[in-house]
Amino acid sequence: MAEELKIYGKTEEQLKNMNLDEFAELMPSRIRRSLKRGLTDQQKRLLLKLRKKGSAKTHVRDMIIIPEMIGKVVGIFNGKEFMNVEIKALMVGHYLGEFAMSRRRTLHSAPGLGATRSSKFVPLK
Repeated sequence: MAEELKIYGKTEEQLKNMNLDEFAELMPSRIRRSLKRGLTDQQKRLLLKLRKKGSAKTHVRDMIIIPEMIGKVVGIFNGKEFMNVEIKALMVGHYLGEFAMSRRRTLHSAPGLGATRSSKFVPLK
C-alpha cells in the first residue's frame, strides 16, 4: 500500500480540516505573520470566488495558498496573460505568484548593432 503524502507533517485531509489559525502555526515566520495580520480585501474576494465557482482569474500574486484552495484552478496574471494553475497539495504555503513566471529566459544570439570590434570575436564555447 502506498504511503500517504505528508505536507508539514500532516495529510491532505488533516490540512483541509484545519482552520486558518491552526494552519498558520505550521508555516514559516513570514507566512505566519502575513496570515496573522489577516487577508486583504482582494484576497478575500478571490477566496469567495473560488468557493463559489471553483476557479477564478486574479492579479493577486501575493496570496498565500491555503489548504482550502487545493483542487481549484486559478488564472494568475503574469503581466501579459493569465496562466491557469491547478492548485495541488504540495503548493500549500507558497505564494500564487511563484507559479506564474513574469519573466522569460533571455536568449542572446550574435552581437548586435553598435557592438565593438573586440566583442564581435568572442568565441562561442
